[in-house]
Amino acid sequence: MHSLRDRFNRRFSYLRLSVTEVCNFRCEYCLPQGYRGRTRGFLELDEIRRLVTAFAQLGTRKLRLTGGEPSLRRDFLDIVRTVRGVPSIERLAMTTNAYRLARDADALKAAGMDAINISLDGLEAEQFRRITGDRRFDKVMAGIERALEVGFDRVKVNTVLLRGLNDGALEPFFEFVRERPISVRFIELMRTGDNQAYFEQRHVGGSLVREALLQAGWQAQARAATDGPAVEYAHPEYAGRIGIIAPYSPGFCDSCNRLRVTARGGLRLCLFGTGNANLRPLLARDDQLEELKAHIMLSLFDKGSAHRLHRGDFGDTPHLASTGG
Repeated sequence: MHSLRDRFNRRFSYLRLSVTEVCNFRCEYCLPQGYRGRTRGFLELDEIRRLVTAFAQLGTRKLRLTGGEPSLRRDFLDIVRTVRGVPSIERLAMTTNAYRLARDADALKAAGMDAINISLDGLEAEQFRRITGDRRFDKVMAGIERALEVGFDRVKVNTVLLRGLNDGALEPFFEFVRERPISVRFIELMRTGDNQAYFEQRHVGGSLVREALLQAGWQAQARAATDGPAVEYAHPEYAGRIGIIAPYSPGFCDSCNRLRVTARGGLRLCLFGTGNANLRPLLARDDQLEELKAHIMLSLFDKGSAHRLHRGDFGDTPHLASTGG
């Protein structure tokens, strides 16, 4: 029986595990000045194994490795192999900026990676540079194509919707999936601790994309139990799909199925919550497994019914790189 359940009877089969806070891009909505925090002290390989084992025994079936940029860890392939070997983890995914994906895709697939999410906020080199502060657009695009060639179960593209930067260029993203079996998901910009002025300037609702899709004949698809929060749309003339992640929409949190653990071992119950339950002291030895599971279960009852973004309360999230998004 599924064990990870909160007091609102929501089941949690999906864990997002950050393996580093460090990122080598300077996306203007996240880390416009680049990463300036500590670059050491992240969970080690055995700690990650123990953590994932505990969550798997509590009912986690889908695991996503995130960052920062996870591939910056020198032992990232070892992490992939290790968590792939944990019983009951049925699906392993990662989120990446894809700057080295063309090189690493084959090795990731061989290590057991099932699915790849790629952050891509523009389909033109200058637009990409303007948003990310990086000039490796061609490498990112090559990484996407290589991921398709290698044959991952799913390849997704995450695009933060930004007023005045890419909200007027939806059609190229639609065309991008006409021949490619990719899901492009537009994500509403979210308020964090350091971006109030930027949020007020750039935020645009996901309804913009929804209306464009419906007018063009796209149809919403049903969600699977372990899917993330995106509402995806399909069209018979397109090989791929378009999704919308709209955290400001009513009822967004009702079907929440995910938990997060930070790169330093903090259990984050909500991306926009306050505080972490520190799991790291219980990750030192294999014989702490039952105590670790009990601590996770007890912590889960502190999870609220929904975020409070509508009230201007974004918790203590300083920026998205700090929590793995």
